[in-house]
Parts: sequence; C-alpha cells; structure tokens
Amino acid sequence: MSELEVVIVPVTPFAQNCALVWDAGSRRGAVIDPGGDVDQILAEIDRQRVTVEQVLLTHGHIDHAGGAAALREALRARGDASLPLVGPDARDQPLLDHLEDQARMFGLADARNVRPDRWLAEGDQVTIGAHPFLVRHCPGHTPGHIVFLSEAAPLAIVGDVLFAGSVGRTDLPGGDQAALLRSIRDKLLPLPDDTAFLCGHGPGSTIGAERRSNPFLQGLRR
Repeated sequence: MSELEVVIVPVTPFAQNCALVWDAGSRRGAVIDPGGDVDQILAEIDRQRVTVEQVLLTHGHIDHAGGAAALREALRARGDASLPLVGPDARDQPLLDHLEDQARMFGLADARNVRPDRWLAEGDQVTIGAHPFLVRHCPGHTPGHIVFLSEAAPLAIVGDVLFAGSVGRTDLPGGDQAALLRSIRDKLLPLPDDTAFLCGHGPGSTIGAERRSNPFLQGLRR
C-alpha cells in the first residue's frame, strides 16, 4: 500500500490546521476540518494534484467547520456531484446548525450552517485513498467530537482533543473537562508510543511524547 501524505493548510484567524490527506500512489484523498479560507484550501488541492473524495469533520466549532459548506459546494462543482461531507458525531449537530451565529460572535465572515451527508459514531470507519481510518468518539471539547485513527500508519487526527503539551479547551458551551480527560485516557493513551498525531492548532506530536511530558496527562490511568 502507498504511504499517506499530509499537508497542513492554516486557516482562519485562529490558525486552525486544516489537513489535506491523500494516498501517495493514487493521489486520492480527503480534506479534514475546513474552517474557512476555502480559496487557499482549493489552491493547495490543485498544487498537490489531489483528487478529493470527501470532506471530514472532527467537530462543529467555527474554526473547524465554518468553510465546510462552501468547500463541499466548490468540489462538487468540479465534477463530483455526490462528494460527501462526513462527520462528526451527531451530538454536534447544534453547533453545525449555528455556525453563522458562531461566526458573528467572533467577527468572522462567510461561514455557513451545514448538515453532513453522513454522521459518524464510535466504531465507524472511513477510507482515505486505500487507507482505513477508525472513528473514535472523544467528547469533552464538544459533545460530538471524533478522532480519526490509522493504525497502520500509525497516525491519529485528533482535532482539539489533545495538543503538544496541552489538551483541548472545555470552557466553551458543551465542554466537559472530566469527559475530555476520560477520552484521552481511554481512547488515545492506549495507542502505541510511536503513533503520531495531528491536532487542530500548533505542532503535532506523538502519543509517547505526550504520555511522558504533557503536564495535563500526568497521573491519568485507565
């Protein structure tokens, strides 16, 4: 199987890590968390000559999902009228139904409310190119937050659950610190040390590095 390739496209004033992920052999891939700046995302797709087959969301916050409707529309206009928007868990529907309200709160423009073509849940699977990714429901930052995990790579795309040296915020509506720490303890820390992860903001890391040095994770035990 060909390797996975990833390019990060920083979008929105929040410097959110929109990820373009594809199979190196077929150049078929997906866009994950298009928070905005859709023209920049489309330009990177063209630069890398990737055929995007789906748009994936980890959760429903404005900086991760605000450009999803526009990107799906633009990609469908390029020729695939059925190209789907997939995820997150349906418990984030209230957030996606009010993206325009979130945008007004933060002084952002061009965000549109959106409804996925398919919700995801714990145990589901999506495929990027020929690479299967398992879906893990990891609430705490939002009720419907999910993580995408390629055990073969190994690579996790964790949105705003875990960061290099930190963890996701829980002070926004729907946040729950105890749930977030349980998600990390039960779904992420059991992964092998060499599992790399991409997060929603800032640099990525590995599970092993965070287990050893992340101050928010010390003392977490299953």
